[in-house]
Amino acid sequence: MLDLTRHVAGPLCTKLLADYGADVIKIEVPGRGDPARWIAPFLHELPHPERSGLFLHLNTNKRGITLNLKTETGRAIFLRLLPSADIVVENFQPRVMPSLGLDYATLSKIKPALVMTSISNFGQTGPYRDWRASDLIVYAMGHEMWGTGQPDCEPAGMANKLSLHIAGLMAFTATLGAFWEAQLQGVGQQVDLSIMEAMASSIDRRAPSLLAYQYCGERAERIPSVHGIDAPPFVNYCADGFFEITVGIQWWKEFVRAIGEDWINDPALRPPVRDVKARERFDAHWIPWCMARTKNEIVAIFQKAGIPCAPLNTTEDLVKDRQLAERGFFIEIDHPAAGRLTYPGAPFRMARSPFEIRRPAPMLGQHNAEVLGELGYDAKDLAALSAAGVI
Repeated sequence: MLDLTRHVAGPLCTKLLADYGADVIKIEVPGRGDPARWIAPFLHELPHPERSGLFLHLNTNKRGITLNLKTETGRAIFLRLLPSADIVVENFQPRVMPSLGLDYATLSKIKPALVMTSISNFGQTGPYRDWRASDLIVYAMGHEMWGTGQPDCEPAGMANKLSLHIAGLMAFTATLGAFWEAQLQGVGQQVDLSIMEAMASSIDRRAPSLLAYQYCGERAERIPSVHGIDAPPFVNYCADGFFEITVGIQWWKEFVRAIGEDWINDPALRPPVRDVKARERFDAHWIPWCMARTKNEIVAIFQKAGIPCAPLNTTEDLVKDRQLAERGFFIEIDHPAAGRLTYPGAPFRMARSPFEIRRPAPMLGQHNAEVLGELGYDAKDLAALSAAGVI
């Protein structure tokens, strides 16, 4: 598989394919490489192209080469690699691959069963096709920013690079579907993935909001982080941080029994609470009750009662989480430049097709000799290609 992707969405797609067994050859621009190499966080906060946490995570199990596709020789080498590849994934602007003579129509003549996944901001067609955008812009255009933030303020962003990760996951799924059809039917296809459309179709509040507009003409509204005066609120302080709990009418009886104190039996506190003074009475007891306990103590009380409740984890909490530790979610990987680091592991488990780390993310051009050697290039050839700016 040939990976022409960079940044986040494309590399996440190809990472998942690589982590579950595909032989992925990542092709980068000579000298600069994937721009994600220069995106923080960096090991010890020292910017370095081989120590970006984002790049290291998104490129595990890939072999890496450098290749200048703007040169005739670089394109010729790419075309020599193509026959052994079932899949090509790229996330350039839609004009780029045709300008290089490497569009799907051209490549499929060489390999009819080829699957080519093209990830772009707005898709390969349409009036926005060549617009420039960022993760935040696509999040906003995909409509959900309208419903994010406080109702008396401007719409707000949410979760850095969220749209790119959603698009990468969708691209992974779509690529697998197209690949298996090509294996069964012997005919490939181009997968055209628009990040804006990935956001517009995401279930995270978008689909229900779009249906509400279609059916009723209603527009999504921003909901306050603490809305209404029902008690208890979703997020709460405690002795060592925060915890989250869902009570409402559904679990109110269980909540009363779990608290086990006289004050909670006040009928005015039963949801839905619409009395500000009742909420003040609730807080006068509830806040001291929470502050006298740690989040683990509180979670144990309410989980035993069958009430949805959990700690609000920091990064440190997540890394030390006993559920993830028991399942072996976090893994350690040795990298020749970054050293031994802890990484997130398998996003899903398959009994017969396990997630496996065979190699760390490649250093820039690390596998030039190995991959091009498979095409018959020797050390002298590689030196000449390097001097010519091809690799």
